[in-house]
Order: sequence, then C-alpha cells, then structure tokens
Amino acid sequence: MQDKKQSVKVNIFGEDYPIKGDADAGYIQEVAGYVDQKMKEVCERMSNKLPLRVAVLAAMSITDELFKERTDKEKKLLGIEERSQSLLEQLESSVDSEDV
Repeated sequence: MQDKKQSVKVNIFGEDYPIKGDADAGYIQEVAGYVDQKMKEVCERMSNKLPLRVAVLAAMSITDELFKERTDKEKKLLGIEERSQSLLEQLESSVDSEDV
C-alpha cells in the first residue's frame, strides 16, 4: 500500500514547520496561512508578545470561531428539521382529509 502523505513546509509566525498529511499542499498552506494571520492579529493587540502566549490566544480565537460556526449550523439544521416536520404534518393532514 502506497503512503499518500506528503510533506509541506509552512511558515507560521516566523517559524518553519514541515507538515505531513494527506491533504493537498495548497490546502495545508491555506490552513497555515490562516493560523499565521490569527497569530499576527492577536500579537498586535498584546503587550506581552511571548510566542507561546500568542499561540494559545490565537488557538482560543480560532476555537471560538469553530464553536460559533457549529452552533449556527446546528440551529439551521434544527430549523430545517422543524419546517420539514411541519410540511410532513400538513401533507399527512391533506391526504387524511382527501380520504374522507
């Protein structure tokens, strides 16, 4: 079985990292670019610019975005489910009234 993992060199917050993964090199670069940008944004707002502190706060910011997206997705799915159930009930009611 052939190993499909490739190694991609990325730069995040001034440090180079070899990232090995199954994903396309462009995608890995895009993800790394996003993390790098978040770290730079966090760093701009901080007086104590220790890289570990910047990384942790950037991770918190990215995780917050993820959780908000998940919550929005769940709300949308719940709304679709509720509308589907309502339509199903209307259809069943319509079919039942035609049988009379």
